Amino acid sequence: VQLQASGGGLVQAGGSLRLSCVASGGTFRRYNMGWFRQAPGKEREFVAAISWSTGNTYYADSVKGRFTISRDNAKNTVYLQMNSLKTEDTAVYYCAADPRKLTKVDYDYWGQGTQVTVSS
Repeated sequence: VQLQASGGGLVQAGGSLRLSCVASGGTFRRYNMGWFRQAPGKEREFVAAISWSTGNTYYADSVKGRFTISRDNAKNTVYLQMNSLKTEDTAVYYCAADPRKLTKVDYDYWGQGTQVTVSS
């Protein structure tokens, strides 16, 4: 499975961004999809995930109520809508796919990452 993330950029605190991730080379609808992020000097961390089988969504406490993950199986795309952005959301954001894992970091397939920078 190949993953291509896009939509990152520079935004002021309180603003919004929508990340997209297009998958190819696999059966998208059979994969859990996740978003992770890594800030400079920090480990990669879970942000959000959506189950392929139930459609249930999962969020890190730090983004709950501000971020929304969704998927469009017809377009092989997963989205991350990020609202009320904070400076601490600044990181490289990665999309990932896995047939089983949801919130753990060791997904099987990873995209290249897209930079999100939130200024104060």
